[in-house]
Amino acid sequence: MTLAAELGAERVELLLDSKLIVEQLAGRWRVKDAKLRPLWADALRILRGFPGGWTAAHVPRAQNSLADALANAAIDRVAAGGPPVVVTRPG
Repeated sequence: MTLAAELGAERVELLLDSKLIVEQLAGRWRVKDAKLRPLWADALRILRGFPGGWTAAHVPRAQNSLADALANAAIDRVAAGGPPVVVTRPG
């Protein structure tokens, strides 16, 4: 979301494998964990900054194997001391 904002995106459509996060962002479920509330508030602040709005939809992990693989690669890369952000293009 931060990168989309920095790149000047007008609108974002989030496809998430966590139904919990989708429902929390939509305000239908509350964020119970006090440690996560500041992250949730930051996410909403960023999302509200997109002039064209935003959406968030749940996509089961089994139906989104490419995104899951990219997320796991990012976790491994950061754990190994690599950069936290890498922009890739489908090829």
